[in-house]
Amino acid sequence: MGNPDLTVKQVEEYTNNFYVQVNEASTGKGAFELLINKQTGNIYPEMGPNMMWNIKYGMMRAGILGGIFGTPTTTTTVTQTQATTNAQQYLNTYIPGTTTGDVTTFYGYYTIEILNGSTTYGMLSVNSYTGQVWFHNWHGTFIQELAL
Repeated sequence: MGNPDLTVKQVEEYTNNFYVQVNEASTGKGAFELLINKQTGNIYPEMGPNMMWNIKYGMMRAGILGGIFGTPTTTTTVTQTQATTNAQQYLNTYIPGTTTGDVTTFYGYYTIEILNGSTTYGMLSVNSYTGQVWFHNWHGTFIQELAL
């Protein structure tokens, strides 16, 4: 993208794809998420929250599609603590026995690691304005985190 502030923070391998987390070096904040197709090597933006809730880099940021969600604000209404609580309530209902792990703050949402014991199970995101939870069901089974 030609932006020297963007840096790859994390790469995880799943059965269906590779997941790549890109952060802003200047803020330490998550910028956006990418997927790499394991068969073709094609790289594309992760669907779901990354495209729909990301107010800085996603499709719905102000100006794109007329800014259909209105002008984004810098003040979110859902804290990281509340997002983790919402995520755990979701997990208790839909994936019992799993817990929340590491949390990354993106522009408009949080992405939260799901753990089964001490092993990564997957991830979900929580909207930082509404608290809505979105499970990332497109990855498949976690295989490994790749060292950078």
